[in-house]
Amino acid sequence: MDFQDLFTRLAVALGIGLLFGLERGWKARDDAPGSRTAGIRTFALTGLLGGVVGAMAHGLGSASPAAGVLLGLSFAVFAAIFAVFCRDENRAEGSFSATTAVAGMLTFALGAYALLGADLRAPVAAAVAAAFLLAQRDVLHDWVEKITWRELRATLVLLTMTFVAMPLLPDEPVGLLGGLNPRAIWLVAIVLAGVSFLGYAAVKIFGARYGVLLAAAAGGLVSSTAVMAMNARRAAAGEGEVHLLAAGATLATAVSIIRTAVIVAVMNAALLPIAGPALAGAGLAAVVTALLLAFRRKAEDGADFDIRNPFELKTVIGFAALLGAITVIGRVLSEQFGAAGAILAALATGLADVDAVTVSMARLAPGTLDPATAGYAVLAAVASNTLSKLAIGLTGRGAFARWVAASSGVAFAAGGATLWAGMALS
Repeated sequence: MDFQDLFTRLAVALGIGLLFGLERGWKARDDAPGSRTAGIRTFALTGLLGGVVGAMAHGLGSASPAAGVLLGLSFAVFAAIFAVFCRDENRAEGSFSATTAVAGMLTFALGAYALLGADLRAPVAAAVAAAFLLAQRDVLHDWVEKITWRELRATLVLLTMTFVAMPLLPDEPVGLLGGLNPRAIWLVAIVLAGVSFLGYAAVKIFGARYGVLLAAAAGGLVSSTAVMAMNARRAAAGEGEVHLLAAGATLATAVSIIRTAVIVAVMNAALLPIAGPALAGAGLAAVVTALLLAFRRKAEDGADFDIRNPFELKTVIGFAALLGAITVIGRVLSEQFGAAGAILAALATGLADVDAVTVSMARLAPGTLDPATAGYAVLAAVASNTLSKLAIGLTGRGAFARWVAASSGVAFAAGGATLWAGMALS
């Protein structure tokens, strides 16, 4: 380590301490001098102290036992002294908190890491993240006070599904499951749970009307089927205004249709003369229908819009398994009929996944399939997917089912009319 590198790393260690000290000092800016354990100067010196100890350890050889002993003893002595002062400060103020003590230890450790680490960006990023958390004390405390047990449990379940269970599942087709990829099916369950959780959070933050629409638009980019399933479940359970839930499901379908048109345009524009007009007509009709449903009343709706659960795990897993079974059926039909039965295969596969059909058809034309056949196959997949979502929507029963059926009919009619007009004009 040359002098310039040493100087730069010590400056970073000092800057880390200043960052912590600025946050801690600002919190205690109204306290009398000498009444607090550490402010901006103490934390700045702590970061620099960690850097100096790290430089000394580097001089002894970073991997040597002597360097490890020096680092360990220095940190232990500093932590003990700092903790004693924090304890006395807590006693004087009649409080009980370890935050300042932990912040001081972290400042020392990051200062040492700035001297010994291979990349300076890591300690700087850690310091910024820690200072941000310290500055969000009131916000985090308010959030913890407002969060319910069901919300906390749902968050933990979703995180466990994503970061614990998913990495343990095999990422390859399993013959006993009809060639399905278990991790892909579990990912569907995560998407379903995530979309439901997003809708729950959006309603709480933005209110019933705008929350449902925003969540549906975002969810439609990922899985409009998931939005339909979750809204149907909530409608059947009597959670919220059915016309808002139907509007959200319809808007998610519209976003999905428009997304398909964009994928076609990007991957193979030759399919647009057939697929483009119908997709545009159906998507626009669905958007208009969704907005009419959402704003059919002048007054703001949703004072009693009560979503009781972010999501139900059994429902999510069961629906993911159903989509997996539909995917197997679609694959079997596709393999059975091959390119000659592309439209029939698209109808079957589209029940669960439009994107897969869209991408495959875009790649097959104009080599294996002519662009017209590929375009019709994409439309067939969108149509079957819309029908499958309609079937799911009917489980919401009552007014929700009627609104979903009406909006699906409007989308079908608009898509068919624009398809006919496009063919007539071509």
